[in-house]
Amino acid sequence: MPDLEANKQNAMAFYQMAYEGNPREAVRLYVGNEYIQHNPLVGNGPEAFIEYFERMHREYPHKSIEFVRAVGEGDLAALHTHQTWPGGDEYVTMDFFRFDSAGRIVEHWDSLQVIPKEASLNGNPMY
Repeated sequence: MPDLEANKQNAMAFYQMAYEGNPREAVRLYVGNEYIQHNPLVGNGPEAFIEYFERMHREYPHKSIEFVRAVGEGDLAALHTHQTWPGGDEYVTMDFFRFDSAGRIVEHWDSLQVIPKEASLNGNPMY
């Protein structure tokens, strides 16, 4: 039976470590024997993930991420995040990670949305 709390914590640690510039260590600590990627801007496999996040760190070293919530169900953990990038661009992101039976990340899906700088039509916050 999956350890939902451990999966949520591991997904956050994995993402934070990669996001802050150490994707190779993130993969070593948290990724399983395969890594299936569904983001069309990133190739399949651990090495493509490492290359992508190393490039993002070089090009955008001052970006930041805040974890708003984490949800676990079965072998999945979902992260709802707030990202701030240089120039003041802000994004709401949703990332889903699938874990294998050993608690290692083996698959990833994501979606992101720009947080509008003007007021929203409904008056509700993005989080």
